[in-house]
Amino acid sequence: MKMERQNNSNFMGRLANSDVGKFLRQAFTKEKERSGFDSEEYNDDGPEPEYGGKDHREIYTKDGTVNRFGKLALKGKSGGWKAAALVLVNQGLATLGFFGVGVNLVLFLTRVIQQSNASAANDVSKWTGTVYIFSLVGAFLSDSYWGRYRTCSVFQVIFTVGLVLLSLTSYLFLIKPAGCGSATVNCEKASTVELIVFYMSIYLIALGYGGYQPNIATFGADQFDEMDEVEGASKVAFFSWFYLAMNLGQLFSNSIIGYFENIGNWVFGFWMSAGSAALALIIFLVGTPYYRHFRPGGNPIPRVAQVFVAAFRKWNVRSPSDGEKLYELQDKASAISGSRKITHSEEFRFLDKAATETEKDVISGERNNPWRLCTVTQVEEVKCILRMLPIWLCTIIYSVVFTQMASLFVEQGAAMQNNVGRFQVPPASMSIIDILSVAAWILLYRRAIVPFVYRITNDPKGLTELQRMGGGLILGMLGMISAGVVEQYRLKFVSEPHGKSSMSIFWQTPQYFFIGASEVFMYVGQLEFFNGQAPDGLKSFGSALSMTSISFGNYVSSLLVSIVMDITKRENQPGWIPGNLNRGHMDRFYYLLAALTAVDFVAYVMCARWYRCIVVSKDTEEGEELAERI
Repeated sequence: MKMERQNNSNFMGRLANSDVGKFLRQAFTKEKERSGFDSEEYNDDGPEPEYGGKDHREIYTKDGTVNRFGKLALKGKSGGWKAAALVLVNQGLATLGFFGVGVNLVLFLTRVIQQSNASAANDVSKWTGTVYIFSLVGAFLSDSYWGRYRTCSVFQVIFTVGLVLLSLTSYLFLIKPAGCGSATVNCEKASTVELIVFYMSIYLIALGYGGYQPNIATFGADQFDEMDEVEGASKVAFFSWFYLAMNLGQLFSNSIIGYFENIGNWVFGFWMSAGSAALALIIFLVGTPYYRHFRPGGNPIPRVAQVFVAAFRKWNVRSPSDGEKLYELQDKASAISGSRKITHSEEFRFLDKAATETEKDVISGERNNPWRLCTVTQVEEVKCILRMLPIWLCTIIYSVVFTQMASLFVEQGAAMQNNVGRFQVPPASMSIIDILSVAAWILLYRRAIVPFVYRITNDPKGLTELQRMGGGLILGMLGMISAGVVEQYRLKFVSEPHGKSSMSIFWQTPQYFFIGASEVFMYVGQLEFFNGQAPDGLKSFGSALSMTSISFGNYVSSLLVSIVMDITKRENQPGWIPGNLNRGHMDRFYYLLAALTAVDFVAYVMCARWYRCIVVSKDTEEGEELAERI
């Protein structure tokens, strides 16, 4: 039967390429145009052509994406930059809403809630860390059950509700008397109930934005068919434009919204953030008919557990050295829904025991029991995760560096001269320099560095993701050294113990510039790396890994600040980061971070040299299987 189907397939292929086939296709096209037959209606209601057939190659995407009705996605009617542009606008507006709160949260806590500098910095780090921990929740629901579109929609609603609640809470309870919360007017102390409502609102924002963020990045990349040469190149470029859109959203929030909040108009700033989030949700929903979707692959936790259980059950079985002899399904489909097959790799050979077929498996019928026998693809899915973990761990220290921009950089700027004539520069708005640096480096990288490296390496990607992430660590280290030097000189120009330094806030420009450049190399590289190296059934999880790196970075930063304060605080010494920075030595903390980043870079280079890329399989037109490195 198999030979008969193959002969029939070859015959139909020859017929389709013959003059008769061409004549029939032309006749069908003319009839379709004459009758007004729409190909999208055919895709939604009629039978699909055989996957991999000629009609499929010309009309449908090759990566298995579907439309909202669950049918194979049409190339001309879905996805591409038309759909991706809506995702980019949505991301920009959602980021505007998020950072309209996040960029000045440390000042809100000190001026309105009346916390100390160290406590406020720690609270911001914990809150930001929680945002990115929630990304794992969103990624799990997306990859397992809901799919990326539904997950993005639900969490954006939660995000908007949190912003509205924060705006109402601030207006009704916290900003008392009216106009308080500026640098000169303090607010009344809030009650316990009011504080509970406040923290509930900001953690709703954390849940909504955190659950949405990893999925929107992957969902935007889903709009491009990586099996298509043109769309595949667009998919690589998408992550750079995605990060640029996110930073443009920050640009507006850090400048316009940040200005109003800095002068005490917190309620207006929060309502602007809520309105931006609501508009982002509407724009996202408008694009519903044009999106491409990947089907969720089911709960990955049992799949991972099955590999370890099956391997331990066969701990005394010797697995074959030839990966071709390990168990795998013989047809084109993978055992994991919505995923392509992954070829065997040499790392973590103990797990190969899970895919080693024994006589007992055949005789007792255990072949269909994944707790006893797993496919190579299922084993390799686990191996992919294990290979990425050391790289992920090495990115946490960079996130410790990055998070200082939202806390200590702002506190440092608040202790410097920020007048430009009669205008006062809000300390948080200095992050505009970071955003402009990000935009400039993205354009420079895409337009100059990639073509230059391509001429040398013949790789259209330019630098690899791992090389870019290493460059990001070096630039982040330079940012910390720059911040330390500025802090040293800031202390020299302090005339009054409790006054501001006469040193201009614009001396912070180099440290923001270095951090912006490092983001382009580290975080854009991270998005591409974890999304590209994650198995098909765990793409959102891959994007969430880059976000949980930021999360753990914030937690480590909070822990590090507490440890440093405990060690450096003596009877006559207030510690390195006291409430009055003029009595501290924050420069030493910056140099400590630079030293930790240098050590981390050495460990990262070792892990990057050991890492081996995922290799997936695809079927050619003739049915042969080729390994494609991605």
